[in-house]
Amino acid sequence: MINPGDKMASRYVFSNEEIRGIEQARKVNKDKRVEKRLKALELHAKGAFAKDVSDATGYHTNYVSRLVTKYCNKGLEGIIGNHYGGNRRNLSVEEEKAILAPFKECAEKGQIIDISEIARAYQEAVDHPVSPTHIYRVLHRHGWRKVMPRSRHPKKASDEEIEASKKLRPENRVSVKSTPAKKLPDTN
Repeated sequence: MINPGDKMASRYVFSNEEIRGIEQARKVNKDKRVEKRLKALELHAKGAFAKDVSDATGYHTNYVSRLVTKYCNKGLEGIIGNHYGGNRRNLSVEEEKAILAPFKECAEKGQIIDISEIARAYQEAVDHPVSPTHIYRVLHRHGWRKVMPRSRHPKKASDEEIEASKKLRPENRVSVKSTPAKKLPDTN
């Protein structure tokens, strides 16, 4: 229950200029998510209550109030701009490339690179633990791939065939000296 001495939050009153600015932004907008936010803001600016705006747009009434607050604090840029901030990768692509550079040199020399070494270097750079999946995504982003030697050649001969071919080699053959054939006496 509200005490008579308590003040309720007053409703933000939009000027005609602000309403025209919102309408203009809706005309030039091409993003459907931004369009929905602008529509909610315009309806509220023209006098609709949060419940009515909620029914028209599908937004929760609390979100409609937050949109108005965001507009009051940041203007149209707060509504139109990308509201997902932050770098989800922790480092820029150039910083990732700098971390991978020493490992790339080793890999080009033919040395085997262990993911735990790369993870350790990455974690030192960002100062918090990072999952191996994140490291694999970083490697994929920079064009790395897992290269392993084959355990055996797909067309390798069986062990029996190898042993049989060893017997056919010239150094393994017993050489038999051929003697000239004896001439038979002439019976004519």
